[in-house]
Amino acid sequence: MNDKEHISAGAAVSAAITDSRAWRLGKLRERLWRERYLFLLLLPGLIYFIVYRYIPMLGNIIAFQDYSPFRGFLHSEWVGFRHFSKIFSDQEVIRVLWNTIFLSFLQIAFAFPVPIVLVLMLNELKNEKYKRFVQSIIYLPHFLSWVVVIGIVTIFLKTEGLVNRLLDMFFGLDPIPFLQQPGWFMPLIVLEVIWKEAGWSTIIFLAALSSINPSLYEAAVMDGAGRWRRIWHITLPGLRSTIVILFILRLGTVLDSGFEQIFLMLNPFTMDVGNVLDTYVYFKGIQQADFSFGTAVGLFKSVVGLVLILTANWFVKKFGEEGVL
Repeated sequence: MNDKEHISAGAAVSAAITDSRAWRLGKLRERLWRERYLFLLLLPGLIYFIVYRYIPMLGNIIAFQDYSPFRGFLHSEWVGFRHFSKIFSDQEVIRVLWNTIFLSFLQIAFAFPVPIVLVLMLNELKNEKYKRFVQSIIYLPHFLSWVVVIGIVTIFLKTEGLVNRLLDMFFGLDPIPFLQQPGWFMPLIVLEVIWKEAGWSTIIFLAALSSINPSLYEAAVMDGAGRWRRIWHITLPGLRSTIVILFILRLGTVLDSGFEQIFLMLNPFTMDVGNVLDTYVYFKGIQQADFSFGTAVGLFKSVVGLVLILTANWFVKKFGEEGVL
């Protein structure tokens, strides 16, 4: 093949690539126009994530700077990983990190299984009207803000509140300062999460139950399987993939304990056991204007969450589950 033939073949390949790109671009434009109303519905959510999730990520640059609002991003001094090394050298940060991990462990151990138990109980109810009534009752706390929930808890548990009055009336006990004793802080946080969110979390599991073939239960009954056998061999396996996915996602937020709830429950008596990373970032980064260190802690949380999700996802795939990625 001579040089002219090489040039001609190259031109033909280039033209084919150009035609292919033009064809794909044309198909994309055609699809965008054909499904324009669907993309318009997608637009508000897309704008929300761009404005409030992706653009603020640019601010993470101050975690590597000695940031000053007066000098701005471009002129603040670069300090590398100095703020990140401080996370592991500051005893206060280590204590706060331990509080966060321990509280997340309690929530995973006690709050995470509650919606699964509720779903199993609801699935056994045969009266549909009563079932819907129970679902409505357990959904309602989700729509209360944490301000309202903490207000209710405070009214019930303060020293002259209803709980202490009942303890005095029936057991003759002296008033217990539930809100001031450090030992009660984390149990109360977990119980509040269970009461507020457990019912709402059942929605996903109820949707997963709807995909289980009813004939499996009928066949199990014909084979003489009792209620517990049907739950163990049909219902729980049907929920397994959903449980695994939600558990992986929950691990990704293991360092997120919920700022609003913790902040409203904190007081000088419970600060040592209740101060978690979310509230620490607020106190340190906002109140004390240490923006760089607060951002470094927040970025550290995000990286740890990502690593936990990827690790848990890889681990469950080794056991034959689908995972989230």
